[in-house]
Amino acid sequence: MSSVEFAAGWLSGAAGLVLGHPVDTVKVRLQTQAGYRGILDCVVRTYRDETVLGFFKGMSFPLLSVAMVNSIMFGAYSNALLYLSNTHHRDRRSNPPSYTHIFIAGGFSGLVQAVVLAPMDLVKVRLQNQTHPYSRGTLPAEAQPLYRGPVHCAANILQKEGILGLFRGSLALVLRDTPTLAMYFVTYVGLCRGMTAEGQEPGPVTVLMAGGFAGSVSWALATPMDVVKARLQMDGMKGKEYQGILHCILTSVRQEGPQVFLKSLALNSFRAFPVNAVTFLSYECLLKIAC
Repeated sequence: MSSVEFAAGWLSGAAGLVLGHPVDTVKVRLQTQAGYRGILDCVVRTYRDETVLGFFKGMSFPLLSVAMVNSIMFGAYSNALLYLSNTHHRDRRSNPPSYTHIFIAGGFSGLVQAVVLAPMDLVKVRLQNQTHPYSRGTLPAEAQPLYRGPVHCAANILQKEGILGLFRGSLALVLRDTPTLAMYFVTYVGLCRGMTAEGQEPGPVTVLMAGGFAGSVSWALATPMDVVKARLQMDGMKGKEYQGILHCILTSVRQEGPQVFLKSLALNSFRAFPVNAVTFLSYECLLKIAC
């Protein structure tokens, strides 16, 4: 993986993360906590109790690690596509790879990303679910947050749940990311080709629209397993409730109905459009500058 891909993945991922993290915090809380009446109620209560900083809980850890995760996603996709189609990034306009190769390369990037992302995503979700800032002695014991920050959170999980605890929900993450990233790249490339004249480079507006729609489509597909993933990641903090993915699915359906897997569907799709539009535009522009 070249340093150009690493830098492009880092910067584009950081831009998308900062833009989308507040909505992601609301999404995670709606999926894992039953006390909110809806999106607006969650937003109002988060702002009232935690100020605007509450929407950025858990962001420092993924922001620091987004270089590795995002570069791995784009790098794994690019290298898998190079292996499958024998075409370099700069040659893909004149010699476009097939959609089958794009789908396989996208699925491979999702698998690789999920394995690397699992511990970081777990820490992010746990921190996002803390509804009070950490403080010593100013809150009742039952309301006192467990974690002081991302490093303390990771160390606490490692101490109490072992090394496997850091990968809690990782299989659900793999099942979420592998097919959805396959569709993510197929949708992006398909829209870019469809909106661009033959032999031409897609313009900024095309990249923005294609990236945004690719993000919305992939997150619409990912939402059901995203709900399961988030619940499994929170499991274990106050006793083990789920015995695995299937048990989590059956328990959630029995308690809340099948609509539980559509929790935050609209929010995910809304957040995904600008985040992925900015991510793809940044990535493509950085590659054009560097290559």
